[in-house]
Amino acid sequence: MTETSPTPSRRRAPAMDADRRRAMIVAAALPLVVEYGASVTTAKIAKAAGIGEGTIFRVFPDKEALLKACVAEAVRPDDTVRHLEAISLDQPLTDRLTEAAEVIRGHLTRMGAVISALAATGRLEPPAPPKPDEKGRLPDREAGLAAPRAALAALFEPDQDRLRLSAERLADAFQLMVMSAGRPGAPDPLTIEELVDLFLHGAIASPEGNR
Repeated sequence: MTETSPTPSRRRAPAMDADRRRAMIVAAALPLVVEYGASVTTAKIAKAAGIGEGTIFRVFPDKEALLKACVAEAVRPDDTVRHLEAISLDQPLTDRLTEAAEVIRGHLTRMGAVISALAATGRLEPPAPPKPDEKGRLPDREAGLAAPRAALAALFEPDQDRLRLSAERLADAFQLMVMSAGRPGAPDPLTIEELVDLFLHGAIASPEGNR
């Protein structure tokens, strides 16, 4: 009688830790929040994430907590910083700043899409107003701008010897200009090319017509 080999037991994949699972669920939820706003169901989110609906509630106490996590993820600057740091310093300053403006404007667009979708369905709570420090600064807002500003400053540094101000001050001004010119709902916003040209060459054309 021929002996049969026992069927090898299947090894289960290692369980995903709570932080990674939370990040995966939020990543799947973000485009659905943009599409459906607060009316998106956890069933749709679970299907997009390839998990059971109950898995969502192992890491989020309720749908409201998941929506708040989506807003928090949308405003985080991490991806923006990574893209800014990846811009090649070998290209001309104009091209560097054009890429940087595209990155920042893309971040603002994604952030605005998530916030607008939730606000339109009446499920976005207004954030508590930040408290200024002893110098009147808003630390929470400053913390969110600091890392992108440092990445922008690095884009100016190769040309520091021909710049009128320090790389840090120029990065601060450029960041604020891009954010202001690209705000959602702005009438006839500057194109990225116009914005960069205006920043580098000013508002007054030279008599010869050269920029």
